[in-house]
Amino acid sequence: MIDKVRKLLGIPRKTGNKLIVSVEKLERRVALLENGRLEEYSVERNTSRNIVGSVYKGRVKNIEMGLKAMFVDIGFEKNAFLHFWDAIPAALDSGIEEIDRPSKRGQRKRITAKDIPNIYPVGSDVIVQVTKGPIGTKGPRVTTNLSFAGRYLVLMPFSDRSGISRKIEDPKERERLRKILRELDIPDGIGVIIRTVGEGQRARYFVRDLRFLLDQWRKVEQEIANHPAPHRVFEEPDLIERTVRDFLTEEIDEVVCDDRAALDRMGTLIGDISRRSRNRLHYYDGATPIFETFGVQKQIDDAFHRQVWLKCGGYIVIDETEALVAIDVNTGRNKGARDVDKTILQTNLEAADEIARQLRLRNVGGLIIGDFIDMKSRKDQQLVYQLMRERLKRDKAKTHVLPISALGLMEMTRQRAQESLSDSIFENCPYCQGRGVVKTSMTTSVELHRTLNTVMRKYQEEVHEFRVILNPDVLKRLKEEDEELLIELERRYASKLMFRGDPTFHHEKFVITDANNGAELKA
Repeated sequence: MIDKVRKLLGIPRKTGNKLIVSVEKLERRVALLENGRLEEYSVERNTSRNIVGSVYKGRVKNIEMGLKAMFVDIGFEKNAFLHFWDAIPAALDSGIEEIDRPSKRGQRKRITAKDIPNIYPVGSDVIVQVTKGPIGTKGPRVTTNLSFAGRYLVLMPFSDRSGISRKIEDPKERERLRKILRELDIPDGIGVIIRTVGEGQRARYFVRDLRFLLDQWRKVEQEIANHPAPHRVFEEPDLIERTVRDFLTEEIDEVVCDDRAALDRMGTLIGDISRRSRNRLHYYDGATPIFETFGVQKQIDDAFHRQVWLKCGGYIVIDETEALVAIDVNTGRNKGARDVDKTILQTNLEAADEIARQLRLRNVGGLIIGDFIDMKSRKDQQLVYQLMRERLKRDKAKTHVLPISALGLMEMTRQRAQESLSDSIFENCPYCQGRGVVKTSMTTSVELHRTLNTVMRKYQEEVHEFRVILNPDVLKRLKEEDEELLIELERRYASKLMFRGDPTFHHEKFVITDANNGAELKA
């Protein structure tokens, strides 16, 4: 069935995959391209590091029996939310198959919600891991079921059961991995999960990964013992390290990065995993920004429009609301075919493929409703549903999707671990009192710094004094927080930068001119 869908959509079996890494002063960006098409996009800024996965030694502040939850001080403005069921050493996640190993500890006593206040009284210390970052007015959500992700394994220090990801479906491969798992020297009381990327890997890779994770856990134990609460005892790796760990698989043909230091660091990290993979790393030093050279920037801009066009001429409309994400599918210009049912099927299949991609790119979560074009054939409905399931398998966030209903709606949920990309890039627009969005001063500063770098390099032989006209709010940000970056630009290009605030300018608008004759300079 999936082969039929591939043929209808023209999806190639073999893809040429590239990782494009852009490192700038204020943010780092990683894009995954498959045959030139943007499939994954991640952003990390200096002021907003992702805390999901970080481990804290916290202190219980209060217990709410009605909510069956505790609030834990981990050093943030808002206390972390710890539900009782996240405070009980839980069974393994439903996404893995358990593998029994003999335990010297014997059978653990079953813990119920009533026992929690006695185990974690107010004022007691508790070790927790962030599973969901702060969103809006809510504090982070945490769990006591710690897990540390390696390249091929996930270590669970408070569990004595191990397993294999259910995304590995081949029975022979699962049996081979079971044998490897049973032979690993795993300490008593610690559990291990073989990740999906471990499929087809040799036993020695798992041995090495386990050694690394156990060393990491020992360092965490030392931090726990040596520091009072609240204290961060483990920080989730930054975007560069997570990229090497999670994305750099055998399916990636090339990694291109525009920062030498970041590239060297990636080379060191990769060397610990596979020395041959270093040959896939390449340094980019072109004059044009790396995301523009590889066509990533235009795809990013197009992908975040409310209306997203499909190859067939149809389009989808994405609306993020407080309660859910609504996605509407329309035939648009795709109305020329004689076979109406085939036209509708083609539009819906392309829409399903694009919806799965957009969920990853935008990092939206919660309840999602897809309003597909009505299909008479139950077989066609099943094709669309199967394609959606297939496309959601590659999503690192947990997803659950239901078949298309009698109303033509497909309901699904997607794990919401942190703010969506639009929430982190945009803020409420002062011009429309929150009815729309406008880019933050930092985002405009990032874009201005990027444009200045391009313009000053382009005109460095002709222009030595540049004037920038922009909104006063953005100018205030430049003076108070980004002044050193601007001074560095002046030194690099032996030029002078002058700024003028204009309250009539839109928050996102800026103009760069030749200070001597007022001519506007384009990047």
